Amino acid sequence: MIITVNGQTKQITQDATLAMLLRELALQGERVAVECNEQIVPQTDFDSHLLREGDTLEIVRFVGGG
Repeated sequence: MIITVNGQTKQITQDATLAMLLRELALQGERVAVECNEQIVPQTDFDSHLLREGDTLEIVRFVGGG
């Protein structure tokens, strides 16, 4: 199935969760904010949030600095 992540199309497996996608993108455990179809997904829902064909995601990593 095809989704869009930060403006790039990506093919993922059926029944993939947001947590699975973050693992694939090497972002698991990182401080991230995720928006799916213009709705913020709470971090507590990453394991249960199923991705669907055509979803559009924006993933933002938080980085420290000064």
